[in-house]
Amino acid sequence: MTMAAMTFHPDDFKVGVDFFGVTNWIRTLRSTPAWWASFRDALFREMGDPFSADSVMLYNVSPLFHAGNIKNPVMVLQGANDPRVLKVESDEIVNAVKAKSVPVEYIVFPDEGHGFQKKDNEIKASSQILEFLNKYLKGVK
Repeated sequence: MTMAAMTFHPDDFKVGVDFFGVTNWIRTLRSTPAWWASFRDALFREMGDPFSADSVMLYNVSPLFHAGNIKNPVMVLQGANDPRVLKVESDEIVNAVKAKSVPVEYIVFPDEGHGFQKKDNEIKASSQILEFLNKYLKGVK
């Protein structure tokens, strides 16, 4: 949701902090493992089938393909072992934001998947988020 907000409503948010977020719905849905069959089918019904004409709609709602609209600082947190939101998605949106010379901070947790399992990582993330928010929001009205 954070990256969608930053791409589709760039004037409404001064900063964004993205936690393990989907930026390319086509890739995310296509990479859902077959052994998640019932979950995958439910996702396809809710979000659209990325192997069909729905892929056009999924492209249109994927923040990655609209990253050029981002104009305010973002922080992206990603687990290197995330089976749901592949690291390549975060890599791509971070590179797209950098290409626009918009401030972006990227934190990859090499020992995390989709979300925090390790308390030390959560503490580190919270500290870095606070620094990021202080840097870009302090004094902003």
